[in-house]
Amino acid sequence: MRSVANLKNVAAALRLGGSVVPLEKLQLFNPVFERRPMIPCDIKDPSLADAGLSRILWADRDMPVLAAIRERFERERPLEGVRIGACMHVTTETANLMRALVASGAQVTLCASNPLSTQDDTAASLVRDFGVSVYAVEGEDMDTYNRHIQAVVETNPQIIMDDGADLDTALHTVYRDKLAYVEGGTEETTTGVVRLMAMAADGTLGYPVFNINDANTKHCFDNHYGTGQSTLDGIVRATNRLLCGRTMVVSGYGYCGSGLALRAKGMGMDVIVCEVDPLKALEAHMEGYRVMPAAEAAAEADVWVTVTGNCKVIDEPAFENMKDGAILCNSGHFDSEINLEWLEQHAVRKVELKPLVEEYTLADGRTVVVLAQGRLVNLACAEGHPASVMDMSFANQALAAEYLHQHAGELENKVYDVPAEIDDGVARVKLETLGIAIDELTEEQKAYMSSWNF
Repeated sequence: MRSVANLKNVAAALRLGGSVVPLEKLQLFNPVFERRPMIPCDIKDPSLADAGLSRILWADRDMPVLAAIRERFERERPLEGVRIGACMHVTTETANLMRALVASGAQVTLCASNPLSTQDDTAASLVRDFGVSVYAVEGEDMDTYNRHIQAVVETNPQIIMDDGADLDTALHTVYRDKLAYVEGGTEETTTGVVRLMAMAADGTLGYPVFNINDANTKHCFDNHYGTGQSTLDGIVRATNRLLCGRTMVVSGYGYCGSGLALRAKGMGMDVIVCEVDPLKALEAHMEGYRVMPAAEAAAEADVWVTVTGNCKVIDEPAFENMKDGAILCNSGHFDSEINLEWLEQHAVRKVELKPLVEEYTLADGRTVVVLAQGRLVNLACAEGHPASVMDMSFANQALAAEYLHQHAGELENKVYDVPAEIDDGVARVKLETLGIAIDELTEEQKAYMSSWNF
């Protein structure tokens, strides 16, 4: 692929005036926000905007790469007039991505990618302070959730930003007449990429999509470090249980699962890994974790977390063997990983112990506790990934959107990796904002690494 237009390199694109802006200057580029009249939206309470603005700016302090992109976008306006439709978690980190897109000149409409992950104060501030049309209410039912996706589709978006491919799926099924407007899209999650790859394989994908999830500056940090920390944060906030000395079962040992297992081990937990991939299972074993089938692990689990992106990961065989009082939760994108339908059918009693903590009593008297209704526990019960890792993920999103618009009509309708110059550039600038310098290869070393006859 060609480099981003008009830029010698991506690192330069992220700099302000040729040098990286000090962190203290990235906290707030414009301290006086214009108060806009209400724009089309569906949010819980506009009066929450002051609290939301404070939280957005707090997250911005830890997102220097995205802030640098925003400042360049303000100067160059590369997406002037472009309609962007986003279906993402409405959090403070996402809000700073939306700010960058607005700074680029784009017209942005945002809906939630999960009914439980919306921060209502963040949504209110996005509408009032940054002119983003937001359709998201924490705890919305599925009819409302789908209606909000429809509201985004009705803006005839040219660029799609998705987190789980619900917006993409709606465009390819219910609203196919809108596909003609779309120049391209980006996808943030493993689950969404799987769905889009399947569309591409079937020949039904209607526009090119950048696979943000597999950018190195996304999955190596967002998935591994972000999921590990934020999932434990959600579990502790929801239960206030001591973790050390207990047994955690982790289903799935990809980037998310390995990060979660590492953090749980660091908290003093005994970690068991359940896998279907023999290489991943072997890797988990070599890292010192016990590896066993789910039905066997069920007898030992004090806390069980699924991070696979699949369905019915915790199913009847596990429920039949499950330890009394086991706490179950999910950090995969959809609420399909725990077979809640089986629990609903076989439980003789269901009690909400506290918000988003539900206890099921089985016929033999054993109890099973489910957090966040089986949805993303790190977002439903906590605040999601830390801003520092989302800084890199969302930097990729912003630059990919710019690339898509600049190359509209040039790309095939398939799923693309993020161009290396974007991915590497984001990593380099992140290092600079952290005050970390690294070596560079000499010309002799470059020649040595590209030759065979030394």
